[in-house]
Formats: sequence, C-alpha cells, structure tokens
Amino acid sequence: MTTPPPATPTPAPAMLTDRTAVVTGAANGLGREFAAALTAAGARVAGFDIAGQAETGARAGERFTPYTVDVTDPAAVARALTLVNAELGGPHLVVNNAGVYPPIPFEQTSLEDLRRILRVNVEGPFVVTQAALPYLRRAGWGRVVNIASGAVFVGPPDLVAYTASKAALIGFTRSLATLLGPDNITVNTIAPGLTRTETAARSTGADGGFERVAAMQRVPRVEEPADLVSTLLYVCDPASGFLTGQTLNVDGGAAFL
Repeated sequence: MTTPPPATPTPAPAMLTDRTAVVTGAANGLGREFAAALTAAGARVAGFDIAGQAETGARAGERFTPYTVDVTDPAAVARALTLVNAELGGPHLVVNNAGVYPPIPFEQTSLEDLRRILRVNVEGPFVVTQAALPYLRRAGWGRVVNIASGAVFVGPPDLVAYTASKAALIGFTRSLATLLGPDNITVNTIAPGLTRTETAARSTGADGGFERVAAMQRVPRVEEPADLVSTLLYVCDPASGFLTGQTLNVDGGAAFL
C-alpha cells in the first residue's frame, strides 16, 4: 500500500508577520509551494521569476506579489528589490530556489551547458543575495535559504554538472554564514531529493524515474513539494537564530545507502 504524502503543515499564523520574503523561481514547483507556505505564516512574499506567476498568486493569496525578474541579471534584480522595498518593505528573507537541472550525459555536456547551469544555480543566488544584503543588514535580522539538492550526496551519473553546481551552493552557504552571523542573519541550505514537480516530471522523473529513486530511499515513496515546507519554516523561524551554515538533507534517507 502506498503511503500518501503528508498534508502541508499549518504554520503558526504570526510567525513571520511584518516580514517580507523574496522567493526566486516562484512560478511553479517548490517555489510555488514555498511562497504559499510563507504567506500562510504571515509573511509578505515577492515572487521572482521570468515565467508567469498567476497560479502562484491564486495559491498564495493577497500577500503574494509577482515580479518578472531574471535572477542572473544584476541590474534587473536591483530594480526589483528597490520595488519590493518600496511596495512591501524589507526584504528580510531570501529563498534562492530558482534552478535548472537538465540531465545531460557528462560526455555530451558542453561548456555552454555547464555555464548555463552555473549561471542559474550559482550566479543567481549570488546576485540575489548580494543585492538583498543591504536591506537585510538595515533590518538587523535576516534569513537566507539556498535550495541545493540531495544529488550532492548520492552523485547521480546523469547530473554531473548539476551536482557540481549544487555543491558550490553548499560552499556558498558555509562562507556566507560565517560572514553574516554577526549581523543576525542566518544562512542555511535545504537539499531535497527528487521531488515531484513539473520540471522533474519532464526530466529525471520521467519514464519511471520517480519510482526508481523512491525505491532507493529509506522512506519509499515519491517526495512531494509539501515535504519541504516544514524544513523551510524551521530555518526561517525567528526562533531559529542559532542555526546557520547548515545543509538539511531532506531526501527520504537516500543518502544513507
């Protein structure tokens, strides 16, 4: 019998009241789930994406505001953050979720493929966090959450470039946490396993991929976006101010094998 996925946890309503969060890649998948969870926790959420975010807005409600932003474009990110500050206040939290993960055989991965993956998965979080930092410091409080991948710990052979990019993000987290700890800003990483999103369904999860990965996990079911919500809320919680520089591997126990 297949175990059903857990329902999205109901957060404490006032946990993030008067806080503003930026969620990149908010148009679908984990970004949509994260935006909805943060608004439910009381935050105002600015969604950054190049795709339309109407469905996220319908899910997240009136506290959600979409911005059309290419996170690899420093000028566009700076303009968007100026608008966020003027319209919503802050930001106080940054969730670097936008990413790409094309499964390309290593021997067929061109330098341009590698550069494109690094541009979105590493440069994007770098650009957004660097631009948001003056606002976080001015507020005297902040949370930076980077979304990496459990692939770093299991090393899938068809995701060499992607895995390298996510490993870089974990290193980014460690150094940034050291830098920003004295500013009352924490920096942590969440590393999901293969999660049932629209993008994953078109790539790694296709043709039975979800089921093959689930069979290798200690929790033998397909990971759903809702499985990441409680971890996100934990690292964003004002009460989690002593947790920083950490990578929380939420992959159903795949990395144990």
